[in-house]
Amino acid sequence: MSDTIANGAVSADPSARYYVRDHHPENGTLLGFWIYLMSDCLLFAGLFAAYAVLGRNFAGGPSGAEVFDLPTVALNTAFLLLSSITYGFAMIAAQRKHLKGAIIWLAVTGLFGLSFLYLELQEFAHLIAEGNGPQRSAFLTSFFALVGTHGLHVTFGSVWLVTLMVQLGKHGLTPENLRRMMCLSMFWHFLDVIWIGVFTFVYLMGVLP
Repeated sequence: MSDTIANGAVSADPSARYYVRDHHPENGTLLGFWIYLMSDCLLFAGLFAAYAVLGRNFAGGPSGAEVFDLPTVALNTAFLLLSSITYGFAMIAAQRKHLKGAIIWLAVTGLFGLSFLYLELQEFAHLIAEGNGPQRSAFLTSFFALVGTHGLHVTFGSVWLVTLMVQLGKHGLTPENLRRMMCLSMFWHFLDVIWIGVFTFVYLMGVLP
């Protein structure tokens, strides 16, 4: 009987004192995360479809042209697009084994993400204060559902970003942390792509007569 533990199996030999630990397969992690992103695509596809059906049902309430502030939304879009660029710089720094640079660029990415959330929350608060909450019309219900769901994803991504920065500070650029950075990179860029769709389909088309 071998006194090692192969492939994670415990040896029956009581004298065994060590084992060979299976490492979590990187390809398996990335494949699993791609599957998650595809499920998120289905979620947003449903929300876009709902908005396409309900987006012109104003029920006597305001239309998009009356409530959308395009300059502010354009600034918000710039924040999110810039955050993708800075995350790319963080990945480059990580690949070059520059830990401090990776953490700094992740922090800049987080600041852009928080700026995006701040402006979005301001927009929601303004709409609700004006009596244009999600209960006002089907248009506003579908608007808050779509944009709010995206905002929740950005919030989750920001929390993940802070957690990753803490992990990097504690353990450095380990293979596990690099894998986590890659997964968050895919998630963050995915949110950018979704927001471009929101900006075009909801805001730009929403101000058309």
